[in-house]
Amino acid sequence: MLEFAWDTGSTDVEIDPESALPESLHLFRNYPNPFNPEMAIEFDLPRRSRVSIVICNSLGQVVTDLVNKEYPAGSHRVSWDRLSSSGERVSTGIYFYRLVAGDFINTKKMLLLK
Repeated sequence: MLEFAWDTGSTDVEIDPESALPESLHLFRNYPNPFNPEMAIEFDLPRRSRVSIVICNSLGQVVTDLVNKEYPAGSHRVSWDRLSSSGERVSTGIYFYRLVAGDFINTKKMLLLK
């Protein structure tokens, strides 16, 4: 017969809140991609920053200003429900999302399918 002994002692773990913060600013790929009807954009900020995220169509025209506010350091997620600034649903196609935070600018492509 097998016997198992379990150590039920507690373990104290200290987490330094500063070490949990991202080390660099990073813009992740949206998901899902392709998407319909909604998608998410995640980004990491190593320090508090004013963040702007705009969605543009394939002609470079701004469809909507998704985000324009200050965020604390950390990991963040925003979503887009494919509505334009005027509240209309945009059509199937290729779109771009651009994040600007301080000197950091990054643009990524996404595909909307119906």
